Amino acid sequence: GLIPSHLVAVSFEPTNSETITNGELTFGGTDSSKFTGTGDTTLFLIQEFYMKSITGPGFYIISLECGSITFTPITGTSPASEFWGISQSVRYGTSTTILSTTAGIVDTGTTLLLLATNAINAYTKANGAVLDNTTGLLRLITAQFAKLQSLFFTIGGTTFELTANAQAWPRNLNADIGGTANNVYLIVGDLGTDSGEGLDFINGQTFLVEFYSVFDTANKRVGLATTPFTTATTN
Repeated sequence: GLIPSHLVAVSFEPTNSETITNGELTFGGTDSSKFTGTGDTTLFLIQEFYMKSITGPGFYIISLECGSITFTPITGTSPASEFWGISQSVRYGTSTTILSTTAGIVDTGTTLLLLATNAINAYTKANGAVLDNTTGLLRLITAQFAKLQSLFFTIGGTTFELTANAQAWPRNLNADIGGTANNVYLIVGDLGTDSGEGLDFINGQTFLVEFYSVFDTANKRVGLATTPFTTATTN
């Protein structure tokens, strides 16, 4: 049959095993079993479109229950606007802004969460992480990880929390990247340029495993929502 709406929704779950695959794509709608929400923040998306049926052109109204998905428009800032570009700010802990509101992209094809160099410098200054030359990832010792604070992303007026555990590469997979068991490696990396370039972050797959994402072509917007695994301690 026809896909009812020009959007695709993506669901991941965190895992600490190479053999577990749990991603899901939903074409034309969203899967309410994959994200969470409360009654106070429930939104309903009504999308109108034309399509041809066996009786000729018709007008249809499709109602999609969107739970607490937060939608934000595609940014007008280039070059992020050429992709699934959005605006966001990033805070470390309760009060340390490491990236003021700026444009970047959401990308399932990028492994890490990448932030502008000046944001990474502020992040590592706050948590003590150093670059591990073997893995290419930022590294903490266990004592530092115990003090690691959450990252907070403000997107479309909603704040999404990336917990300390969600910032860690799965410890069971340390050896797979050439790391050692007693270190904690971070999934937050350096984009390689300072902010102000028009593409100052990439919310990659290690960010998206913690959230439900919707890529809405028809309405030129990206949606994000928490999931039952957003605060999981899988890593």
